[in-house]
Amino acid sequence: MLAKVPSFAVIGLEGAPIDVEVDISSGLTGVIIVGLPDTAVQESRERVRAAIKNSGCRFPDQRITVNLAPADLRKEGPAYDLPIAVGILGASRHIWPDWESSIFVGELSLDGSVRHTNGVLPMVSGAQAQGYERAYVPAQDAPEAALVPGMEIIPVSNLTELIGHLQGLNPIPPYESRFDSDLLDQPRYGTDFRDVKGQEHVKRALEVAAAGGHCVLMSGPPGAGKTLLARALPSILPKLTIAEALEITKIYSVSGLLPADQPLITERPFRAPHHTVSHAGLVGGGHWPRPGEISLAHRGVLFLDELPEFNRRVLEVMRQPLEDKVVTISRAAGTLTFPANFMLVAAMNPCPCGYFGDPVKECTCSPSMITRYRKRISGPLLDRIDIHVEVPRVDYDKLADDRLGEPSAHIRARIEKAREVQRQRFEGAVGGADGKVPLLCNADMGPAEVREYCPLDDAGKSLLRAAMTQLGMSARAFHRILKLARTIADLEGVPEIQTHHLAEAIQYRPRRQL
Repeated sequence: MLAKVPSFAVIGLEGAPIDVEVDISSGLTGVIIVGLPDTAVQESRERVRAAIKNSGCRFPDQRITVNLAPADLRKEGPAYDLPIAVGILGASRHIWPDWESSIFVGELSLDGSVRHTNGVLPMVSGAQAQGYERAYVPAQDAPEAALVPGMEIIPVSNLTELIGHLQGLNPIPPYESRFDSDLLDQPRYGTDFRDVKGQEHVKRALEVAAAGGHCVLMSGPPGAGKTLLARALPSILPKLTIAEALEITKIYSVSGLLPADQPLITERPFRAPHHTVSHAGLVGGGHWPRPGEISLAHRGVLFLDELPEFNRRVLEVMRQPLEDKVVTISRAAGTLTFPANFMLVAAMNPCPCGYFGDPVKECTCSPSMITRYRKRISGPLLDRIDIHVEVPRVDYDKLADDRLGEPSAHIRARIEKAREVQRQRFEGAVGGADGKVPLLCNADMGPAEVREYCPLDDAGKSLLRAAMTQLGMSARAFHRILKLARTIADLEGVPEIQTHHLAEAIQYRPRRQL
């Protein structure tokens, strides 16, 4: 007897249909799994055997052949346990195979209970796109699967329960989504800008960066507040839209980082990897590539503290994602593209001891030491950072002042107003290396958009010409200054870039080669 059970795999961040075909025939007793399975899939033979027996059913003492089609696509992970078990039960007539419009996803434990599976959201989303109407998923993952509109989600706690449902004896009621979309309007952040003493010019630079999605490099002595400012940055970023929240949730679902009690990511990510992070850990990788830190920071902030301490090769791989907003990883097994539209926020000391240029504490580094330290960061990478800002030591009077600064909510209101202007400006526009990345903010603009949306008057052209000559800026820096000036004008609420907008944008460029 032959049974075919629909299931899904995750390729990158998208779901791919998999047909689990089970055939029971006479011959040497055993279970054979074909279709390019990995070790976890091969081991499902014993999990499925024990789960079926412990669920009160008889496991067939015959030759069982399981084919995972298409056979040229590598199958990974334990998500095929449930469809294999259903296929064996259907082929052995314990249940009747009537599930053409349904998919099955889940890992089985030996007692028959169904465990959490990574990547349920992209699987169910892919199933809906393929025309499926119903998804049988682990009960723990039902809230996540229910984020896909129009799909009937059946939460399965154990195999016995599922058998009763498929036999028509004890139907499992579909899961009803209880997610409150108002949670997107109530983000919770641990650090607020009102708690940061002093550093008003740095706060202004971060406000401009958040308004346009620009990258920032902060340089200053130890203890000046660079890390605190970076951790407060997400609190002023615009609230997530539903589309952005689903995009981020897919990445975290595939990576296995989605909190059990939070089916949808409601806050912008803040990722702060240690400087010992590997190349694959930062951009993604592995035998079958998985998202790295730059993808986990998608639509959020990637904070690199002590930037010169990172391996130079690790930093250089960010150059392409900073331009294209995606990262493409090629392996012998295939090529995958992950989204990587993030704000890079980096912090560093001006020298190895940290006190070069400090008015209070004397620097103990020699000129050669300072030069070697700064050369750990390449010029091409620095050229891709829009805002370079000095973070000086904070005076005692400011630290001891009991007055609070401007709260993040007030700053975020200004930023959301500027972002709304940008959303209307770029409505329907796309860019990126493949021409498929939607333009959402000024930092996403390419040369064509800069030419269209960043015109200058004669005074502005004269100022920019003088700055280009004196600072020796590249063509990339030219375009980034214009994008930054466009953001400053949007914050002010004026349609045209004026001279003082351009002057502020220019002063965020580095005065000396780091």
